[in-house]
Amino acid sequence: MERNWRVAVVGATGLVGRGVLAALADAGHPDTQVTALASERSAGVEAAYGHTSLEVEAVSVGALRGQDLVVLAVPAEVARPLAPEAQKAGAWVVDTSRAFLSDLSVPLVAEGLRGDGLERPFAGRVVRVPGPVALGLLRTLEPLRAAYGVTEAHVTALLGAASAGARGLTELEQTTAQLLSGRELEPTHFPHRLAFNLVPQAGPFSEASGGTLEELSWRADVTLLWGPGAPPVDGTAILVPVFHGALLALHLRLGKAATPDEVRARLREVSLKLLDSPAERIYPMPMLVSSDAAIQVGRVRASAGRSDVLELVVAVDGPALVASAALAAGERLVARSLTN
Repeated sequence: MERNWRVAVVGATGLVGRGVLAALADAGHPDTQVTALASERSAGVEAAYGHTSLEVEAVSVGALRGQDLVVLAVPAEVARPLAPEAQKAGAWVVDTSRAFLSDLSVPLVAEGLRGDGLERPFAGRVVRVPGPVALGLLRTLEPLRAAYGVTEAHVTALLGAASAGARGLTELEQTTAQLLSGRELEPTHFPHRLAFNLVPQAGPFSEASGGTLEELSWRADVTLLWGPGAPPVDGTAILVPVFHGALLALHLRLGKAATPDEVRARLREVSLKLLDSPAERIYPMPMLVSSDAAIQVGRVRASAGRSDVLELVVAVDGPALVASAALAAGERLVARSLTN
């Protein structure tokens, strides 16, 4: 498609926002058609854009006017009031937060997955994309579901500090340095100190279910995309003291038996990166996907000798994966408006 449309990235100095800018630059989008927006404290700084840079502007209603696409790479509390303002200004809006998780009028968009929100008519000009764990889970399960059926999925998600954005990275860095100096800082962005620790809480808890918002979002996104027949998805999110990336340990029950070799062959057919030679110490790890939107899969094996139960691990870089999904959704929205 011709890349002469205007796009604003709100949250351009954050991890997802920087990922969106990198993806736009890689796609050859002219820098003259890109506006980098952030909070007032970031106004005037330079945001990298390919071989050049963009001056970041303070986000305002006026800055949203004249844009064809607005990508919201900001926390939910910031996205909620900005999305309707961008829509009023005539832009298509892609939200990367969980601001509209419970709003069924806002389509969930994940290209190539059944139930994708752009495959059906909808009102409004705002859509959202799944979070990184849901994206990694869905893109791994989809080919297995098509070939063998999936009746149950359990995930243990080990999430690095980047899951809390740039502020999470800074907090882990500072608390680690302070502890090594014999001092301890009170956590600001995590429930407890993350340095030299593991925290079994990512996001606020739901009193009704006992799960966190992070954990509940996986089931919500899978159910919304796959419909009422979606397999139950449960799991636990654990914050771990690494800076970037996430590792997902999956326990799956298939609808029919399949050998690990058959599953590996099926995964090779889709756009996943199979790393599965444990004897050679080759398997997915967060450090291998840093700033990469690829989804790595490996350690594929039968569980306790059961031919219908699988164990495998998946590595993703959350900000890069979400940024890639957001740009793909935005490009489809703009293409739709150009053909109508």
